[in-house]
Amino acid sequence: MGTCGYAAPIPTQMPKLLSMPNESPTHRPVVLVHGFLDTGAVFRRLTSRLAAEGYTPHAINLRPNDGRIGLEALAGQLDAFANTRLAGQPFDLIGFSMGGLIARYYVQRLGGIERVGRLITLAAPHHGTVWSHLAPLPGLRQMRPGSPFINDLNRDAEVLRRVDFVSLWTPFDLLVFPARRAILANHPDIRIPTAAHPLMLSDPRVHDTLVRLLDTPR
Repeated sequence: MGTCGYAAPIPTQMPKLLSMPNESPTHRPVVLVHGFLDTGAVFRRLTSRLAAEGYTPHAINLRPNDGRIGLEALAGQLDAFANTRLAGQPFDLIGFSMGGLIARYYVQRLGGIERVGRLITLAAPHHGTVWSHLAPLPGLRQMRPGSPFINDLNRDAEVLRRVDFVSLWTPFDLLVFPARRAILANHPDIRIPTAAHPLMLSDPRVHDTLVRLLDTPR
C-alpha cells in the first residue's frame, strides 16, 4: 500500500499489553493506542469501564514512544499485535493523541481497513500541532502542521468512511493546538468540553460516549 515517500523501519515484534481479559462473545475486541510518552497504563480507567460493559480491551504498549522513530514504525507494532494476538478477528480501535495518527496509519496504509469496525480518536492531532516544533525528532516532525506524513494521511481520508470513524475532541486542548486541529473535515466529530488534553482519558462523559459509540450496531 502507499507510503509517505520516506520509509521508516517497521518493527515486527508484538507490543506488550496492559491486560488481556477473556474474549467477549458479544462484542468485538477493542484495541487502545496511547500517545506520546504514554503507555497502555493511561487507559486503566477506560479499560475497567469497557470490561464492565462486556468488552475485551487490549491496551498495548508501543516502544519507543518518545518521537525517536516514525509513526509508521509504531503502526507496524500495532499491525504485528493485530496479526498475532487477534489473527483473523475484526476489532474496534481507539487512539489517543499521537495514538490516533498511529491508528489511522494502520487503517489507511497497513490494511487495517479490512479488520477495523470502528475507529475512534481522542484529541488526535489530525492536522498537526504547533508543539511538535519543540524538538527535531522524526516522530514529532511528522506531527507538525503540513508535514508530509499529515498531508499524506489527509489526502485520502475519505477512505475512513469504510469504517465507523469519529473524532472526539475538547475545545480546551492546549496540546493539540489549536484544538480544532483534532477534527477531520467532512467526518463526524463529537465535542466534549473536557478541561484539558489528558483528561480526555478519564472524563466520564468521554467514557459514556465511547460505550455508546461501540454499542451502536454496525
